[in-house]
Amino acid sequence: MTKEEIQAFVNEDINPGLESHGGYLSIEKFDAASKSLYVQMGGGCQGCASSTATLKMMIETMLREQFPDLGEIVDATDHQAGEDPYYA
Repeated sequence: MTKEEIQAFVNEDINPGLESHGGYLSIEKFDAASKSLYVQMGGGCQGCASSTATLKMMIETMLREQFPDLGEIVDATDHQAGEDPYYA
């Protein structure tokens, strides 16, 4: 399991669903030692009120099904940045 493999899965299987809301997910960092994954939510997902639910209920579920050995999944997004963030 590498950062590139995870990002390829995200691009093929997760981002098409997020794109319907103007959003996307990118992998910021994958720590191979701890198997921790740091993700960035962008576009319509950055600052969205539903971003936490989307991450926990959809994205994390799909990632763990594909990569069962994943450790912690960390949202490294600055949700207060952007043009019109919900959390600002």
